[in-house]
Amino acid sequence: MTDLSPAVEALIAARHDRKPLESLPEAARPADKDGAYAIQYEVARRLGPVAAWKVGAPGPDAEPSCAAINAATLFFDTDRLPASMFNVIGIEAEIVYRFARDLPVRDEPWTREEVLDAVGSMHPAFEICDTRFAKFGSADALGQLADQANHGALIVGPAVANWRAVDPVRQPLILAIDGRVVVDVVGGNSAVDPVRLLVWLANVGSRAFGGLHAGDTVTTGSCTGTIFVDPGSRSVARFADLGTIELTVQ
Repeated sequence: MTDLSPAVEALIAARHDRKPLESLPEAARPADKDGAYAIQYEVARRLGPVAAWKVGAPGPDAEPSCAAINAATLFFDTDRLPASMFNVIGIEAEIVYRFARDLPVRDEPWTREEVLDAVGSMHPAFEICDTRFAKFGSADALGQLADQANHGALIVGPAVANWRAVDPVRQPLILAIDGRVVVDVVGGNSAVDPVRLLVWLANVGSRAFGGLHAGDTVTTGSCTGTIFVDPGSRSVARFADLGTIELTVQ
């Protein structure tokens, strides 16, 4: 069995020392998704409490993938973060669900309606994509999955209590950077249906951490693609039924 611990140590050192990696140590590179998740989850455990998740899929029928998000990179109701937190600043407008009760691991899969019944609120959000590698996208897909699926920070906007009235698949969204509209889309999520992603996460992705827990905040993939911005840029995302979220990283 491959010893993946050098990859874990390299990713943690890249965070602490702010020295990006050219690659993971050759002998500890993950050979499959199980290996990539093993690295990712051990890094997450070492970094502190897991308070959120990112989950997405490249198509409506594709197998999802996920990443555990630590409390240290989860932010509520803030419109400003320091650029020094990141190697690169890749803005994505996303839709977040926050859980009001636990969905623990069990033998019988959680149904779609059971998962929705556990949701307490829905939110507009920004994810900042980042990398621990020298260049964004330079690692292969497994290396990026091991590196927290390129997560940098999750910024969550105000709750929409009447969230069941919101149709995320047909949700109009405008993203502007410094006053210039860069995305004007309806839906926009490559997975199409974010609830399918929540169900997968409840039944598969979150098992290593005991399932989903009350208070867990789940972002369900980009609606805009990744827009790389410079420090000081102001990003504003306006969802038709979720409201507006604004962020400056400087």
